[in-house]
Amino acid sequence: MNTNAAPSSFLRKIIIISTLGGLLFGYDTGVINGALPFMTEEMGLMPATQGFVASSLLFGAALGALFGGRLSDINGRRKNILMLAVVFLVATLGCTLAPNVTVMIISRFLLGLAVGGASVTVPSYLAEMSPASRRGRIVTQNELMIVSGQLLAFVLNAILGTTLGHVEGIWRVMLLIAALPAIFLFIGMLKVPESPRWLVSKKRDSEALAVLSRIRSEQEAKTELAEIKATFTEEEHTKQAGFKDLSTPWIRRIMFIGVGIAVVQQITGVNSIMYYGTEILKDAGFTTEAALVGNIANGAISVLATFVGIWLLGKIGRRPMLMAGLAGTTVCLLLIAIFSSVLEGSPNLPYVILTLTVTFLAFQQGAISPVTWLMLSEIFPLQLRGFGMGLTVLFLWLVNFLVGLSFPIMLSAVGLSGTFYIFVALGVLAIGFVAKFLPETKGLTLEQLEQKFRNHGKKPVVASYTENKRA
Repeated sequence: MNTNAAPSSFLRKIIIISTLGGLLFGYDTGVINGALPFMTEEMGLMPATQGFVASSLLFGAALGALFGGRLSDINGRRKNILMLAVVFLVATLGCTLAPNVTVMIISRFLLGLAVGGASVTVPSYLAEMSPASRRGRIVTQNELMIVSGQLLAFVLNAILGTTLGHVEGIWRVMLLIAALPAIFLFIGMLKVPESPRWLVSKKRDSEALAVLSRIRSEQEAKTELAEIKATFTEEEHTKQAGFKDLSTPWIRRIMFIGVGIAVVQQITGVNSIMYYGTEILKDAGFTTEAALVGNIANGAISVLATFVGIWLLGKIGRRPMLMAGLAGTTVCLLLIAIFSSVLEGSPNLPYVILTLTVTFLAFQQGAISPVTWLMLSEIFPLQLRGFGMGLTVLFLWLVNFLVGLSFPIMLSAVGLSGTFYIFVALGVLAIGFVAKFLPETKGLTLEQLEQKFRNHGKKPVVASYTENKRA
């Protein structure tokens, strides 16, 4: 018992420090929700400019996610997170001190690079530091830190907006708060070790064993080092897939499904609520202060629903869970569209809209988002994993960017009701995609899934991907 106490304690320290990257991810994507109304008033932002301010971070995140994994392979997970902490801090100060919209958009883009880099590097670091038996639970803590960061942003926005909303530049204070976890992340990462798997990849086996000995028992450390070396040797001799391999039908099908899952998660319009929730509630009839307070409910339900989603993943299949989530979100979007028209001008409308956005997020964060990330981690075999995850996450961020950019423009052009009817149509398309193309993956090994994709549901064959390429 005592032997494992110190390793467990040090592992907890590593988890807490590294998931500050997830907290920053959440805070920086959520803070714009409350800062935007004050920023719009002071800087005279038009709907299109609002879209660029909010979505420039998302475009940066797409690029950050694309290159973040590669940079962490070259420099190491720890060093990459240290560099990301510096970018978080510099970009946060740039946003806080921005004298005009141009500097704000550039700073938000740089902040996005850090957000995207963190979205791929932190989970990798956590996965490689965690024991196999606890990996799923530990890696999922980063998802909880992301939604917790968004909730923290909503709460602080509400406190500052309701108490100091009359003070010029209060939105700058909202943005500046993100500097604190960035500093803590940098200082903390100086005190934790590099990933043992990355050290093995650089032939630094003795250092890898020293790290494992600090977070495992002595025997576990030696056993895991041997497993890492064996896995790395296997991967070294495995031909990795690329764009040229899309000519192979089963690979093309997996990529189509992976990109489809990523797009489905975003076209529900979830991030229109996470980024513009305050604007939506204002448009429905709340004052800015009331909208800021009401928006806390959106953040709170996201955290609670994430816990529920993690629990549900072990109980029911991926397909029914995703279908139920999409049905729930689409109905909520339809009701928002109908009531925002039928109850226009009514004092009850803002409360109805808030209730529906909270219900929407319960379905989204409790069903759609957990299934999305789990299925993306399941469907790609070893040869496709790097290429497949990189391409699908790129599409996820790009669709996120398009939603963030277009939402205020649509809101201005066709109103709250018309905007949500568009999302309803997209929700129906998403349900159709899942019903027609998405396979069930629960209860199948990664090898069985590969065979299933290879044969498109027909009788499995034994040939491996490498053998198929040779043939």
